[in-house]
Amino acid sequence: MTIYQDILIAKKNHRKLLAILIDPEKVTVTQGFDLSKILINSPVTHIFVGGSSYNGTHLDELTAVLKTTTNLPVLIFPGHPSQISNSADGILFLSLLSGRNPEYLIEHHINSVDILAKSNLEIIPTGYLLIDGGKETAVQRVSQTQPIEHANIELAYKTAKAGEFLGKKLIYLEAGSGAKQHVSLEMIRYIAQNIEVPLIVGGGICSMQTVRDIYNAGADLVVIGTAFENNSNFFNL
Repeated sequence: MTIYQDILIAKKNHRKLLAILIDPEKVTVTQGFDLSKILINSPVTHIFVGGSSYNGTHLDELTAVLKTTTNLPVLIFPGHPSQISNSADGILFLSLLSGRNPEYLIEHHINSVDILAKSNLEIIPTGYLLIDGGKETAVQRVSQTQPIEHANIELAYKTAKAGEFLGKKLIYLEAGSGAKQHVSLEMIRYIAQNIEVPLIVGGGICSMQTVRDIYNAGADLVVIGTAFENNSNFFNL
């Protein structure tokens, strides 16, 4: 069974999924071993590895450590073709649909073809929407695009639906790393009710109660990043 098939089955059965986002810019291989011990005993179902920028050399080793020590599916969350690692199980092939920068709509994808064609990664086309989280985020700075306004549910919905029409297999609503506010429950609820593909939500999520609220609003998979970086006991709160 592929990772995507499992996500679809989880959605059909109302089984909620939880991913931890590991930024290789901030996490060493040694720290990866330590994190694995925590993740094994947590409700996490998936591991995403990546970030807006990365100039290191330990991505393959870190990804391999996370994969082998947790037995959880590991997906690359790339900000650039240089962040692709064949040590992972798959990759979220992200198109930044909320922006109009051609590099993040298609150019990076073209530049990654040779790498991906030779890899064994499961490639999951993902429509990525940056939603205003109350502060400028790394994604916004690096991509040089503006987020969709926090209250503009109609634009967010139409962008997500257009992504679905384009064949994206996942829609990802992202408030950004360290956002002051997460994507609104009203926006999540409306989009979840009006698209067919699984919905991922991340950014600005600071408690397990908020995770539950976002699940109840209709998200199929929630992503935790900064909150876990700041508190390794996050899942016990």
